[in-house]
Amino acid sequence: MSDAVPETEARAERAPAPPAPLQVPRTATGDAGADALLERLADLDHLPTDGHLAVYEDVHRGLRDALTALDARPGPPAPPSPYRSRS
Repeated sequence: MSDAVPETEARAERAPAPPAPLQVPRTATGDAGADALLERLADLDHLPTDGHLAVYEDVHRGLRDALTALDARPGPPAPPSPYRSRS
């Protein structure tokens, strides 16, 4: 009988265990677009660490674009000025 460990078992023993999911709770914002972007963060639990940056950048870009769109929307017209010129 040989004490040699088969190569596939040796590789499995050396491979680091995947990190445990963080399962950080995400509170809904009430905005469907923002909530969908924040839900993308759940993908991090299933990705290796080197894949996290792309998800963070994607979520950040989406949230930034949503905030920029809020600034671009026209608001209600300004109320008329009560000041009258005496000319």
